[in-house]
Amino acid sequence: MKKTLNVLAVAALSMSLLAGCGNNNNADSSAGSSSSSSKSGKLETLNILYPGDASERMTEFLENEFAEKMAADLNLDVKLTYVPWSQYWENKDIMLAASEPIDLYWDGIPYLSQIVNKKQAQPLDDLLAEYGQNLLKVLPESQFEGGKVDGQIYAIPSAYAPSSAMFQMVTVRQDILEAVGMTEIKTTDDLYEFSKRAAQQFPEMKGAADPVIKPITRYFAEEQYNFIGPEELVVFGEESKKAYSYYETEAFQELIKFGNKMYAEKLYTEDLTIKYNERDTRMQTGLYLWVEGSIGKEMEIYNTVKAAAPDAELKSYLLADEKPRYITATGGEIMVIPYTAKNPTGAMKFLNWLYESQENYLFALYGVEGKDYEIVDGRINKIAANDFFYEWMFRNQNYQVFAPNVEQEAIDQYQNWDNNAIVSDSLGFAFNNENVKQIETALIEVAGKEIAALRTGFLDFDKGYEAAISALKKAGIDEYVAEYQRQLDEFIANK
Repeated sequence: MKKTLNVLAVAALSMSLLAGCGNNNNADSSAGSSSSSSKSGKLETLNILYPGDASERMTEFLENEFAEKMAADLNLDVKLTYVPWSQYWENKDIMLAASEPIDLYWDGIPYLSQIVNKKQAQPLDDLLAEYGQNLLKVLPESQFEGGKVDGQIYAIPSAYAPSSAMFQMVTVRQDILEAVGMTEIKTTDDLYEFSKRAAQQFPEMKGAADPVIKPITRYFAEEQYNFIGPEELVVFGEESKKAYSYYETEAFQELIKFGNKMYAEKLYTEDLTIKYNERDTRMQTGLYLWVEGSIGKEMEIYNTVKAAAPDAELKSYLLADEKPRYITATGGEIMVIPYTAKNPTGAMKFLNWLYESQENYLFALYGVEGKDYEIVDGRINKIAANDFFYEWMFRNQNYQVFAPNVEQEAIDQYQNWDNNAIVSDSLGFAFNNENVKQIETALIEVAGKEIAALRTGFLDFDKGYEAAISALKKAGIDEYVAEYQRQLDEFIANK
């Protein structure tokens, strides 16, 4: 089990993975191969690329109870290769380009069009029809819209749960908020005041874990935006139905100024810029005040935060709650089978098995009943704070159970969250970059070099903004946005 990887070790990793799989049975995608493998008694190998680091218990689980279950139920030998969050996307691209043995991997739904454009995903319609009957039962047809590009399913949107205003909430340490004399968060001024008071009264705390870009954008934007471009380059205006260069919007300019203020008063640390992707990890140390969230985020991270800070209480807030909430994605997570997969059938069978029953679902996400968790009065009690397969990645409201600490009021809010939400006209839209590939590459480079430090507030607005926008213009942002608008108009007209 490989718990850590780094970019410099990718070449060595490639050789070791290829050598290791040379002795395994690389399953053909046909049903005949599966039948032949079963008769011979040999297990088919399923290679899954997975973000994060394996806990000690997860490693033990994979090698014992899980391995036994996969062999008995699916005739599979499932191998997980973990890649740390900070390196996941870069290493994923390198490994797929090198045709390393990856049959299944996770990614975020906003990146689906890029994944398809890079030929990192194969169409799944036939595999789903033949081997995904359980998926088709527990995921509604509307859910699969989020995994489609040009009418074909390229990914399984694996998280089926309330999703309006996704990533627009702020999950805060409610215990500290109340300790400093505040009760709720409604505005960016509230975030500032909370951070300022906490710095004075709880000097051991390290401030914000996250510059919460999308929640603050929601607060300042005149109309709500759906982030539809790579590196947040392009947003869709929900009311105007127009594509905009996000970094030229007034909301983004206000975001920079808020971040500048926070840095100037040492309420943000440089880690928010230098180690941006570690924001969730920071929050779960119990030493930070807030992180970007969605409905139910506090339930996801409660046990981990509580293990580090026993007195911690969490609550999520939607800034500018009076503004409309839009359903812009069918969950934020997708499971992808690449073109280079040696065992695409096994990958689909595994996903199908996970959703076959609540028993399988709980086993994969929580471990062994009686050892890792217990169900009491319909609530799940985790006996130890161990990570198995991430619950947020595979959450399904047909099987979902809640912890004893979750108030019924919070459950009711969660289950009814989408009742008054508006379905975005951009739901299911996937951009084809064929006509603007070179422009997109140049823009992504500008975003990484010129925009990143502005986006988190680390670089002063007056010193960096005009130069960054000039670089975007030279790279072709206007032509790029125009292509988005052309495709959006066509997509909306054909809905």
